[in-house]
Amino acid sequence: MTGVAAAAPDRHHLRNAFLATHGWTENQAAPLAGDASNRCYFRLIGADRIGAVLMDAPPDRGEDIGPFIDATTWLRRRGLSAPAILAADHGAGFLLLEDLGDDLFARVVAHTPAVEPELYGAAVDLLADLAAEEPPARDSFPPYDLATLLREAGLATEWWLQAATERSDPEIDVAHRSIAAAALAHLADCREAVVLRDYHAENLIWLPDRQGAARVGLLDYQDALIGHPAYDLVSLLEDARRDTAPALQSAMLARYLDRRGLGGTESEAFRASYATLGAQRNLKIIGIFARLAIRDGKPRYLPMIPRVWGHLQRDLAHPALADWARWVTHHLPAPEPSVLARVAAQADGQGQAP
Repeated sequence: MTGVAAAAPDRHHLRNAFLATHGWTENQAAPLAGDASNRCYFRLIGADRIGAVLMDAPPDRGEDIGPFIDATTWLRRRGLSAPAILAADHGAGFLLLEDLGDDLFARVVAHTPAVEPELYGAAVDLLADLAAEEPPARDSFPPYDLATLLREAGLATEWWLQAATERSDPEIDVAHRSIAAAALAHLADCREAVVLRDYHAENLIWLPDRQGAARVGLLDYQDALIGHPAYDLVSLLEDARRDTAPALQSAMLARYLDRRGLGGTESEAFRASYATLGAQRNLKIIGIFARLAIRDGKPRYLPMIPRVWGHLQRDLAHPALADWARWVTHHLPAPEPSVLARVAAQADGQGQAP
């Protein structure tokens, strides 16, 4: 007897039921810009109450609000401005969150460029403070281990290389994995700090009425792992979505090292790890943006790849990464206009997702 697949849950109905349970109605929910995942967000506005944000994370599409709840609890216990959780339905994949407002770092700096050093300085100080915290047990946050680092770096060959050349060569993937493993080996067992992983200007909210590190509102940290603290600094300073001047990057890296008291050989070691994780992260992002275009029909990320490529080249200029740099130069096509057009053409049949 052939089984009948269960129908996908009606998110609209489930969402309205969750809202009604907590005293909200559908007409009080306005869509907010989402991210590259399957999650979506709604701002809730009521005439007689403070607003809130609804996170809709469909479990049937691989979303799980559990890690977000765990990370939020850990961050808030340390006085950081992760949004308070007002209500949750784990089974249905809904969270009602404190509304931290609209003052994303990227938006504030675009409107008032002079405040950029202050905002980035606050974000850097938060990371330095976070690195001083004792990381939680492994059952709370998984480790950022070598297998994960390599799988992510491999997205560049799996998606970008194949899309840019329109061919597949498993031997190239194997060779890249070997070279990346050699470069990343010294980071494989690092468990120094909680790594938020998407710590950048469109996931940080400026809260000037709060004090110290709490002035930095945090979003999109549900994929947090335990690893090397340089990763989030790279995420902040080598932003895929906005240009950060070399002078700003240099000043903020120096600020971080000073705040943590890292000098001499410790500073040199941190800078090498920063470049290594920068190369890993930027290869990952290039692969993810290609995947979003081809698999998910979201080509709007492709124009960001040249900026990420520039970050990658600066990271690979570190002497410790000479072998990795040679491999990338020889095998990975640079995102020239003709190459980007070739990749975009492969996304045409997918349609652009919202």
